[in-house]
This record gives sequence, structure tokens and C-alpha cells, in this order.
Amino acid sequence: MAEPMQLNGCNGIKNENLQAEDLSKWNFRPSEAVKGCSHDMVGIRGVLDYVMSHLNPIGKSKIPLGHGDPSGFDCFRTSIVAEDALVEAIRSGKYNGYPPAVGLPQSRRVVADYLSHGMPFKLSEDDVFLTCGCSQAIDVVLSVLAREGANILLPRPGFPAYEALMAYKGIEARHYDLVPERGWEINLDQLHAIADSNTVAMVIINPSNPCGTIFTHDHLTKVAETAKRLGLLIISDEVYAHIVFGEKPFIPMGFFASTVPVLTLGSISKKWMVPGWRIGWIATCDPDGILRKSQITEGIKKLMNIVVDPATIAQVFLPVSVWFLVLGLTGLITGCNSTNHRENAERLFSADAAIIGPCS
Repeated sequence: MAEPMQLNGCNGIKNENLQAEDLSKWNFRPSEAVKGCSHDMVGIRGVLDYVMSHLNPIGKSKIPLGHGDPSGFDCFRTSIVAEDALVEAIRSGKYNGYPPAVGLPQSRRVVADYLSHGMPFKLSEDDVFLTCGCSQAIDVVLSVLAREGANILLPRPGFPAYEALMAYKGIEARHYDLVPERGWEINLDQLHAIADSNTVAMVIINPSNPCGTIFTHDHLTKVAETAKRLGLLIISDEVYAHIVFGEKPFIPMGFFASTVPVLTLGSISKKWMVPGWRIGWIATCDPDGILRKSQITEGIKKLMNIVVDPATIAQVFLPVSVWFLVLGLTGLITGCNSTNHRENAERLFSADAAIIGPCS
């Protein structure tokens, strides 16, 4: 059989004679946003890929602390109840089709009940939109807010995905500082200095990524009042909700939604230790109907009809997880092998390990 002809310059074979003018007959090009991609648009994975590829630990093992994936460690595993629920959903044959664009009703209801715990008002399933992890929740919310000339206030330090997505969508990022001398609280005076009539929202990450701070009730009250004076909605990234150490409790930003409208973003990735299951949510905490009247809620609904859905079988996990409402963080503990947990902790601080910290 004759050998297949190899075309010069085809399928990655470099053609040294190819000149820019040879492309003039072709109409396709990447968008200007992609062509102009800079370090601000690479996101956390891009930063970590760069760090890991340039790392020279001199024979030491690597401990990755820069990416919030607990499943990478043997000592962290979700409950067998959750795993059995997923297996049962697959074997039932009932969840092989497309789900509703906004998520299965029973799953949205469970998230609404979960987020309503301890709140002064109750969320309904209509307030919840299921997404492919919290990353898609961020993407959807920013897309809805991406009107021409808009800017959004971001924490510094913060989570790089916001800058990356905003740069791609043409939203200006303006940064406010978290003050280390005050336990990484938000510099509220700075918000007044950097906000203007084109500022549509501010992002808070609570518990903080990467600082680990838990904002107090008093501080969140002041944040809500400041955002109201500035006419902003608050995007509250609560993907690490209730994963706290010490006596300071986690307080959801939605608790203050009677003062200022709040979009709460979350997922099962961290607390339930299954980031690969890709289940997240957007919750509209809006007892006064401001998000509805301003058509933000309708914008989210419309966008959910054209974006990819989280897997139907994974959504079935959420009704099973309702028992976590009672057990709280017990699910984390029961899913953890204490011996391995101790061994990993000892290894973490041993001399033969290189620690890769958060890249924010």
C-alpha cells in the first residue's frame, strides 16, 4: 500500500515559507478579545500550569495548595451515601435525558432549602438556577451584567477567574483592597472612591479565597449599606461556605438581601469534595424584587437556555444531600480517613515536600 502523502504545513507541520499574506483569502480569525489575551485572562489554571511547568523542586515531591480540589488527596472523599445516589441514578435509567435549562425542580428546591437555613426569609426553587459548577455561575452572572461601559468591583487579593472572564467580556475590573491589619476586611472607604455611575456590582468572596477570612455580621452589614448607597448589587461567591475553623460563624450575604439585592454563587465542589461532578448554582436573594424589576433575573433565565446544563445524573445527588443540612460539616469528617489525614498533614510540613501555594 502506498504511503499517505504528507502535506507540508498541514496538521501542525510547520511551513517555514508561510507568510501572513497567504492568509488573506481566508475570512476567519480569532476575536480581538482572545488575540489580546494577557496574563490577566489566564485564570487560576493558566497560572498554575505556568508555575508547575517552571518548578524545579530538586527532587522534592509537590503538594498543590494552589487549586481547590480536595479530591486529589486520598484522605478526602465524599460520603458513600452520595456515591450510591449517583450509581442508583445511572442504573435507574430515568436520568439519561436533558434536564430543564434551569435544573431539575427537586434539586433546585433542595438548594433553596439549604440556602434558606438561618435566613430571615425563605428562598423558593424559582430563585435557584443550577450550573456546571461555580465557574459557570460566575460566567453566567458576568455575561448578564456585561453591558457596554460596565465595571465591577473585585477584591484584591481575589480569585483570578473574575478578571479573566471580565476581560474577555469587555467589563472593566476595578479593585478594592482587603486590609490585612483588620483581618482582611474590605476597605469600605475605597469603594466610594472607585465606584461611579457605570459600576454595576461588587464581588465578595466569603469565606475569602485566598485569604481564608470569614466576614463578621457587623462588617457584612456595612458592606450591604455601602453597596445600597452606591446602587450596586452584590455577587457573593460562597463556594467555601461553612468550611470554617475557630469560633467565628459563616454568615451568608443573602441574610442582608433586604438591604441590597444579592446573587449568591455556590457549588458542591468543596464541602462535598466532588468538584468533578460539576454542580453549582446561582441564587437570587431578592425579597424586594429589585433583580426581577431590573430584568436581571429574566436575563439569567434567558442565558440558561443557551448554555450547557450540568449533568442530569449529577443533579440527582442534591436531593440525597439534604441530610447535610442537619449534619453540617459531618459529611466532611465521615468521608475522611483520619489515619491518612494525619499522615498527609505530617507530610505537608516535612522537608521533602515543595508546597505550591495559591496563585491569586
